[in-house]
Amino acid sequence: MPSAIAGASWLAVAGGLALSVLGPSRVAMAAGVVAAYAGFCSAVLAHHRQRRARVTALAGTEAGATLVAYASQTGFAEQLALQTATALQGAGVTVQLLSLADVDARRLQACRQALFLVSTTGEGDAPDSASGFARRLLAGEDGLQSLRYGILALGDSSYARFCAFGHALDGWLQRHRAQPLFDLVEVDNGDAGALRHWQNHLSALSGGAEITDWERPRYDSWRLAQRHHLNPGSQGAPAFHLSLAPQGDTAMDWQAGDIAEIGPCHAPAEVERLLARLGLDGATPVRCDGHDSTLVEAMATRMPLPEPHFAAMRGLPPQQLVDTLPPLPHREYSIASLPQDGQLELLVRQTRYDDGRLGLASGWLTEHAAVGARIALRIRTNRSFHPPADDRPLILVGNGTGLAGLRAQLKARAAAGQRRNWLLFGERSAQHDAFFAGELAAWQADGTLQRVDHAWSRDGSAPRYVQDALRAQGDTVRQWVADGAAVYVCGSLQGMAGGVHDALAGILGEDALRRLADDGRYRRDVY
Repeated sequence: MPSAIAGASWLAVAGGLALSVLGPSRVAMAAGVVAAYAGFCSAVLAHHRQRRARVTALAGTEAGATLVAYASQTGFAEQLALQTATALQGAGVTVQLLSLADVDARRLQACRQALFLVSTTGEGDAPDSASGFARRLLAGEDGLQSLRYGILALGDSSYARFCAFGHALDGWLQRHRAQPLFDLVEVDNGDAGALRHWQNHLSALSGGAEITDWERPRYDSWRLAQRHHLNPGSQGAPAFHLSLAPQGDTAMDWQAGDIAEIGPCHAPAEVERLLARLGLDGATPVRCDGHDSTLVEAMATRMPLPEPHFAAMRGLPPQQLVDTLPPLPHREYSIASLPQDGQLELLVRQTRYDDGRLGLASGWLTEHAAVGARIALRIRTNRSFHPPADDRPLILVGNGTGLAGLRAQLKARAAAGQRRNWLLFGERSAQHDAFFAGELAAWQADGTLQRVDHAWSRDGSAPRYVQDALRAQGDTVRQWVADGAAVYVCGSLQGMAGGVHDALAGILGEDALRRLADDGRYRRDVY
């Protein structure tokens, strides 16, 4: 928003200085440009204010709302909480935005879903505004079995007790039987990658809604080298194995567990329709994100204003249109390969909405981008899902495209000669959805995989999911954990992650599972 307003101000001043030396026709043209741009900026600002006002108005609403609670010392956590609430509300999620100081036990017990954005101050203390909450609730014994939650913990890793209040809150919620939606997200000194990861969770919680990145993205250039349809004939949505090759001086530098952030593009036909509505020539040269481009290429990466404000884009010069519209939000995918494979590999499920439209990023990667096309991609380090540092046993649990992250773990273990690995994997049908079956069989044959348990939900008389496979092997799970095994889970946030968590809690006990997490032996990459 500030860039739009600043641009309008600069244009108005520049135009005013030039009016005395322009002829009447040019004066009219300049005035028209200023008016169009000012109208556009007003529409952008109005859209932003409407969204903020709707969130502010929800501060007193409780029933069925997702609670967004913040504890802030400098105002940063409060700012991020407002952005979080605005993003969710814009995606159709009812939101209640509150300071943690205004949250009591009764409110938490009535809540079904909550997001906490909390900073740490001093020597690991709660912010001053949340000290009362810390005294009242963290010492309480109230049960929170119905609550699902996520935590964004802000801190500075130069201090010994990094993100201590966030971790204390996480531990208290789990002890009171609340269920984490995803692992706590640590933000070290405003780290942009961690904030993008939080935004990706918000998108998942709102049904895959397009949530604009909070800062301008910087991507590296990759080329889509191969695309292979893995499950023709499946009852599920198509899944594709993609291979991407680096371009120029892009580095091949990541570990198992790291994340590929994709900068998607609109379908070419949609961009052409948009430019036709605006009466603009797609071949017009523009600058986009620091590079020379054409208008059609640039607009493929931009989010147009929603329909109520669409008219404000008409008459705007192409460069200002590109400069002011926000970039499309990124999407995250677990990397399925290692650098020594020579390519970055992904496993992508194609999303299709009820109206027939393809999902933004999955549609771009699986259909709209031609093989050989440039793909905007950046790699985000995900230390919380890196392989164990030692040669302990490893239980890998996942479903669907979550096999991507588990495959990278197995590749790393195979390269290190670490052989006590157990994979439990769920999909629909053994006939159509046995992803990487030949590779898994080879790992079993050479001893990398000691055992594999599949759960096929559409084969047999009753659905069977990966959590059912876990429960059926409860004694073996307990033995592996007693032998020091770590448990890594990768796949769907909805359904699978909660089901697997409940199954593990039933097998090991809630307290034992919590100790595993505290020791870094229970890790999740869920989306």
